[in-house]
Amino acid sequence: MKISTFLCCFVLLCGFAAGTSFARAATGTLEGTVLDAHGRALPGATVTIQTSDGTHPHVTRTDAAGHFAFVRWAAGQYDLRAYRKGSYSEWAKRILVRSQTSTSITLRVEP
Repeated sequence: MKISTFLCCFVLLCGFAAGTSFARAATGTLEGTVLDAHGRALPGATVTIQTSDGTHPHVTRTDAAGHFAFVRWAAGQYDLRAYRKGSYSEWAKRILVRSQTSTSITLRVEP
């Protein structure tokens, strides 16, 4: 009885470990820079990411160099837009996040 219990637990743990490994492999990073109309970095800009069907929006802010990052993001297609002081960038549509890679994009906020 104890051996069968041990084997069941072992099999379950192996399956769990394989599942978490796969979950990590199915994520990537989407990063970039937000610039103003003159090409200068925009610190403190809000960057919105959402699925390409317009659902599940999330936001982050740019750092002092205008850089932002969405780390360990599920692989797939996303739309991004930046905002700062009443001005928006155009939507960057269908940006592809690939598994275990980093995708870079530049967003330009126009007045």
